[in-house]
Amino acid sequence: MIVRNCAGGVVFFEDKVFLLKNEKGEWVFPKGIIRNGELPAEVAVKRVMDEGGIIAEIVSTGGDTSYEFYSISRQRPVCNRITWFIMRTGSDRFNILEKEKFTEGGFFNLEHALQLVTYSQDKALLNLSYKKYRELLS
Repeated sequence: MIVRNCAGGVVFFEDKVFLLKNEKGEWVFPKGIIRNGELPAEVAVKRVMDEGGIIAEIVSTGGDTSYEFYSISRQRPVCNRITWFIMRTGSDRFNILEKEKFTEGGFFNLEHALQLVTYSQDKALLNLSYKKYRELLS
């Protein structure tokens, strides 16, 4: 099995969170593979910019998730281990920069975002991140 370490961001603007819809129709958070000695926090900030065109700052750690899938191109199973960061941005403007990977995106209130998010572990991550984010703001 190929194991890939990744990092991503759960990005908030006020009471809304940013989601992307990928080419498979899944609603996800921005994330990417950690390469060449990069730090997870750097990768998370970079992927939020590269995928959503959003300048965001990290306010806290968010936790870790992982998932496995079979890579047709590699003919092997792959495990992605993701370190998440809770982030905030000063605007709800975004620009999907990787149009071949993402068909749409946006900032959604918590209730709507929880309905959209595809994977249950991402729903749990969103719930926990939102609670932590609100605590940090008060």
